Amino acid sequence: MDSRPCVRWPFTTERRTRADGPEPVVAILPAPMSWLSWLLIVLRAGLRTRRNLVLENLALRQQLNVARRSVKRPRLTDADRVFWIGLVRVFPGWRECLCLVKPETVLGWHRKGWRAYWRWKSKARKAGRPPIGWRLVRLIHRLSRENPTWGAPRIRSELLLLGHDVGESTVARYMARNRHRGRGQSWMTFLRNHLKVTAACDFFTVPTITFRNLYVLVVLSHDRRLIRHVAVTAHPTAEWTARQILEAFPGGEEPKFLLRDNDAIYGDDFTRLVKAAAIREITTGYRSPWQNPYAERVIGTLRRECTDHLLVLGERHLERALREYVGTFYNLARPHLSLDGNSPLPRTREATPAEVVIATPVLGGLHHTYRRAA
Repeated sequence: MDSRPCVRWPFTTERRTRADGPEPVVAILPAPMSWLSWLLIVLRAGLRTRRNLVLENLALRQQLNVARRSVKRPRLTDADRVFWIGLVRVFPGWRECLCLVKPETVLGWHRKGWRAYWRWKSKARKAGRPPIGWRLVRLIHRLSRENPTWGAPRIRSELLLLGHDVGESTVARYMARNRHRGRGQSWMTFLRNHLKVTAACDFFTVPTITFRNLYVLVVLSHDRRLIRHVAVTAHPTAEWTARQILEAFPGGEEPKFLLRDNDAIYGDDFTRLVKAAAIREITTGYRSPWQNPYAERVIGTLRRECTDHLLVLGERHLERALREYVGTFYNLARPHLSLDGNSPLPRTREATPAEVVIATPVLGGLHHTYRRAA
């Protein structure tokens, strides 16, 4: 009697020799089985539902695939384990068709998967408040940047008034970090607050056709970059310079501060007359023209747009050309980017597009002013 263990499927393997050569061939043949066993298998298949038969075939095919891809012993992957864990839940007869591993092994996989699921389910989330949107972060950063004297409580109060309910600690977290705390306002804010009461003056030279140098004094109001006065002389003195400053601000319009450089032209007479007019002088550092930027910028504009295009004959010629350029074009018509595209003396914007435009030449056509036709 054969003492080999009985297999669960009615198939066995047998090696046969091909007729045309000694190469062995593996064939699948039915295993020897009694007629009673066959009858029991047929009856059991007839009593089972179609669903259970499909699941049993699926389980047998899966094990067969595992056996085919293995060399010596079956090697199960995570996908195989997941398959059997899912099959346990839907197929009651999974134990009868399991051959590669023990049923306890499958149950152990199921328990491990259950623990892993609840470990993920109960994983601790991040503590604290939920994160806020990037728009609110940018708004907090903007408020702290634009208002350097504001702290987190004041910014939070402003956000509440704007409809954003956010905690004070969150506001402190997203505030700008490079603010100058305890130093008050910035230099730009200080200058903007004092533009209406500050003015600047400076000299530049223009050569004549006879190679003489003429000195041009420019007095500029910082508020609207308005040129208040231009004067030309061949021999500037402190008294003449102070008189030009006073002529630039008639009728009690003197500025509170006057920014100038350390040129020797500004002598004791200049200081005395300017002080008598209740004007406080502020001098720049030595060799630091960048500390008087508005005056330097205006001088560059006068050179590029006026004096560089002229052959100066004398003082009267140069002064007449400068006064025409400043009084007719620069102050009244020239657009400035720093003034939102308007002129120092603001022009009225037209409500409707102008269909007919009239041009008026300035300095013989070097520049033009434009207006709507009546």
